[in-house]
Amino acid sequence: MSYQSPAPRRVFVIGPTGTIGCACVRALVNAGHEVVCFARPAAANQITEGRLSDWNGATVRLGQVTDAVSLARNGFRGERFDVLVSCLASRTGAPKDAWAIDYDAHVTALAAARAAGVTQMVLLSAICVQKPRLAFQHAKLAFEKVLIDSGVDYSIVRATAFFKSLSGQIERVKKGKPFLVFGDGSGTSCKPISDDDLAQFIAGCLDDKSRRNQILPIGGPGEAITPRQQAEHLFTLLKREPRISSVPVVLLDTIIFVLAALGRIIPPLADKAELARIGRYYATESMLILDPVTGRYNAAATPSTGSQTLFDFYARLVEGKASVHRGDHSVF
Repeated sequence: MSYQSPAPRRVFVIGPTGTIGCACVRALVNAGHEVVCFARPAAANQITEGRLSDWNGATVRLGQVTDAVSLARNGFRGERFDVLVSCLASRTGAPKDAWAIDYDAHVTALAAARAAGVTQMVLLSAICVQKPRLAFQHAKLAFEKVLIDSGVDYSIVRATAFFKSLSGQIERVKKGKPFLVFGDGSGTSCKPISDDDLAQFIAGCLDDKSRRNQILPIGGPGEAITPRQQAEHLFTLLKREPRISSVPVVLLDTIIFVLAALGRIIPPLADKAELARIGRYYATESMLILDPVTGRYNAAATPSTGSQTLFDFYARLVEGKASVHRGDHSVF
């Protein structure tokens, strides 16, 4: 049963066209809010301006979230809003893209929202910013600080791993190829969360006062899962003997070194090096609460929500009842 808001409001959503953004829009509309989505003109081939049936009545407006004039003229249009919700994220994580979207665009959107009367913002961030080593993590943290200092009521949702991020190898395994893990596949773990469960949590932040002015790490239901456990369960679903191949982390280190060196001569390769750094980070760090005292990840301390498990999602994928769209956010 979907969540129903006791006090429906006007909500402006940026980053609505990704899988999580779409789920969030649906959750907000189903909760009774009046929702206006602001999407890039490039998304016009997917949506049409006006009422979008897939979003059950959300209004879609097209413009550039990075442009203050476009936000005001095409987005807010001089109207009053109560809440800004962001599922916006850089598509590649490369430094230029990260600072343009994860920081600059959010600063611009927050300023425009405040001018429109917004007094509350719910921001989808990421749990990996606890241990920042990458450009997009630093950009996200920089905006988190701007939001916290803004005087606007905030809920910063730091989600763990998404189902789509952990489903990229299913097709290769179905074709008879091995499941690839780094090391022995048990050095990292996460509490995967579905789009719908995360969307329900985000929608609930509008009314739950205990989530106001809080940083909220959140994962899905159940125990933390390692890559090896993901592989073993997938092979069980496919009724095949497990074929798991280990990839040494040093291979990524070599790739990063070579791309970074070549990137000094060929600039596009510098972005490829950053993508490799992102891959290495996720290969070696857990998406769980980081204990600042011990420096270790703590699965028990990582909050859970929802009812949909990754393994249930795997089962639907294997049966052909679900699909995965990773799109621009794919690293490999």
